[in-house]
Amino acid sequence: MHGTELKQEISILRGELESSKVKREDLKPGQITDLGAVKHNIDFALENLHKIIAGANLSIRQLALGAESLHFVAEVLESTGKISEAEGEKEL
Repeated sequence: MHGTELKQEISILRGELESSKVKREDLKPGQITDLGAVKHNIDFALENLHKIIAGANLSIRQLALGAESLHFVAEVLESTGKISEAEGEKEL
């Protein structure tokens, strides 16, 4: 799941969460709710939460790999700079 897909998924889930809040607020105190529906909603929320967590973990791993790549490039550039300096000193 890429960053854009993750943002879209989060946006969808936020909408569903807001919808659930409205539905919950519409329930009158003491009103009997269907426990099966409540369990279904909890299971659905948990499933989507796990998807978001998996997507976030993937994004974190990609970010860490990107940072490692940048570190490697920095080391190569530093080495290249040292070689250039050494060659410049030889010419003097």
